[in-house]
Order: sequence, then structure tokens, then C-alpha cells
Amino acid sequence: MFRKRGSEASQASAESNLTRPSVEWRDEGGRLVAMLSGDWDTQTVAAVDEQMRELEDRRSAQRLSIDVSRVGRMDTAGAWLIERLAHAHRSRGAEVAMSGQTESLGILFDAVGEALRKPVEPRTDDRTSIFLRPIEGLGKAMYSLRGDFLASMHILGATIRGGQLKLGRGHSVNLAAIFNQIDRMGVGAIPVVVLMSFIVGAIVAQQGAFQLRYFGAEIFVVDLVGILVLREMGVLLTAIMVAGRSGSAITAEIGSMKMREEVDALTVIGLNPVGVLVFPRLVALVIALPCLTVLANFAAIGGAMTVTWVYSGITPDAFLDRMRASIDIGTIMAGLIKAPFMALIIGIIGSVEGMKVGGSAESLGRQVTTSVVKSIFVVIVLDGLFAIFYAAINF
Repeated sequence: MFRKRGSEASQASAESNLTRPSVEWRDEGGRLVAMLSGDWDTQTVAAVDEQMRELEDRRSAQRLSIDVSRVGRMDTAGAWLIERLAHAHRSRGAEVAMSGQTESLGILFDAVGEALRKPVEPRTDDRTSIFLRPIEGLGKAMYSLRGDFLASMHILGATIRGGQLKLGRGHSVNLAAIFNQIDRMGVGAIPVVVLMSFIVGAIVAQQGAFQLRYFGAEIFVVDLVGILVLREMGVLLTAIMVAGRSGSAITAEIGSMKMREEVDALTVIGLNPVGVLVFPRLVALVIALPCLTVLANFAAIGGAMTVTWVYSGITPDAFLDRMRASIDIGTIMAGLIKAPFMALIIGIIGSVEGMKVGGSAESLGRQVTTSVVKSIFVVIVLDGLFAIFYAAINF
């Protein structure tokens, strides 16, 4: 009981410190002058709401002058009431002038006025015709694709510009972060990439030898494996594996930081989020993916060599002699040239999807899934475009 009386007393004391707001106005032949005084905050503005609405309904005024020099405390509620009066007269073509506001009140009036002038979006019926749903879905997909493309170009441009850690304060490259990412994305992926490539190379060699046996041309399985692995399969399978392993990690890491508002905190303290988070990962991927591709090529050829030796009786010496005759440096470079471009695509898509994460775990899971699917799809499309380009230039 004692506590309740104490709280009531403190509340009464706080309310007594508030000055009741008041509105005085006069009409000077088409010019309406409103003089405001007192405290205009959430606890007091209800007392003058009716008077303010009466002033809003005075349609004869061609000019409105609002004097707030005698206003004490004011919060968003009071500013909204005053801006509502000004907005009502502006909408009728009247001139509105405000005097006596301090710098802080001016900032408050600008913020509230901007929110008040923002157009209200009309409510639309969510029930769309069954015939329009495919077109609506296509339009949303194209608009989303446009946003992703602009975000990707922003990240790519910021990366090409350099590792700008501090906004507007020159360039600096954090080598420790780059080497750390190379260790995680490159060195950490060696076992799974080598094992996968070895198995795929062995399967391709076994199936090729099985089919060529009918023609008595099993030796040509070396040509098949060498060209297929070095030009297409080695870099493509490595990129898909890196997209699933490292691309998802990039999205999850940046997305979790976005959820905890750590990305905004970097901006607040003057650091560039792209330079701190994205640049080291992109550089590490561009370095690691070609190296992993070389290891994948060796592993796939090793798997093919093992299978042809056991299955077809082609010795390793014969295998290597035939491979030297069937491939050249252009075959090797045709695959390695693709690796940096695929690395950039994986890193950019992973970063863009990470930046799109909202504040829920569901959003994080959805964007990680989207990142992996988009990366693999775009990598395969890019590989096809490279194949068309190589055919066009006879490379």
C-alpha cells in the first residue's frame, strides 16, 4: 500500500511539472496567425486537438503563420498535430510559414512532415485471376532479378575498387583475413574435392571403356577422359562443390551478422561492410578455386588411370603417352580460364543473398538455400556460354 501511494505521488508530481498547451489565433484579413505555447507532448496534446481541428477547417485563410517560440517541451505527437495543421492548409494552396522554432524542433518538424506527406499506398485485392498469376509471377521475378543484378554490380564494383576498409579513407587490404578465408574455402575443401573428382573420373573412364570395347578402341578412353575432365568436368564439379560448401557459408555468415545488426554497426563506426566482409572472401575464392580445379583434374585423371589399368589393362605409362598425344596446353587452359569467373559468381551471389537476410532464422535458411541454387544454376549457364564462345573462336 505504501508503494502504491508513493508511485501515485510521483506520477502526480511529474504531471504537475507539465504546462498545459494552448492555442491563440487571430484572423488578419486572409492571414491566419496561430500562436502556440505550453508543453506539446503525448500526455497533453489531447487538450488542444479540438482547437487545432477548428483551425484546419478555416478555409478562408490564404496564408498561415505558426509561432512556436513559446512552446516548451515537444515530442512526435505534438509535432504531428502542428504538421497536420500546416499540411491541411498547404493542400488548399495556402502559404504556410513557421517561426520561433529551435534547431531541434526544426529537425523534428522535418521528420514528421516527411512522414505525413508520404503517399499512402492503396490497398489492393490479393485475389488475382488465375490467368494473370503466371504473368504476375514473371513480373515479380524480373523485378527481383533487376534488384539482384544491381546489388551484384555494386559488390563487384566495390571489390574491383579495392579493399576499402574505411569509408572515404583510402585503401587497405587485410592480408590476414584473405589468408584465413583461403584456408577455410580452399585448404578445407581439398579432401572432398579430391575424393569427388577421383570417383567421377573413375566412373567416366569405366563407362567409356565399356562402350568403346565393342569397337576395339578402348585406348581412346584416354582421349575422352582427358578432354572431358580438363575442359569441362574438373572445373564445373569443383565450382558446384565450392558453391554448396563455401557459397552457403558466405551467405550464412553475412546473413547472421545482418540479423544481429553487426553490418549496420560496421557502417556506424565508419567501416565499409563490403571491404570488411565481402572483399576478403571474393579474393580468397578467386585464388582458391583455380588451385582446387588443378587438384581436381589430377584426381580425376588418377581415378581414370586406376580404372583403365584394372578394367582395360591400359598401363599408366601407356595412359600418359596417349594423353600427351591427345591434349595440349589449350585444353588445360580452357578449363582454368573459367575458374576465376565462376569464383566471382559464387562469391557475389552468396554475398548478395546474405545482405538480403531479414531478422528471422527462417529468412536466413531461405536465403542460404536460394544462394546455393542460384550459384549452381548460374555456374552451369556460364559453363555453357564458355563452351559456345570456345567453339566460335575454335579454341
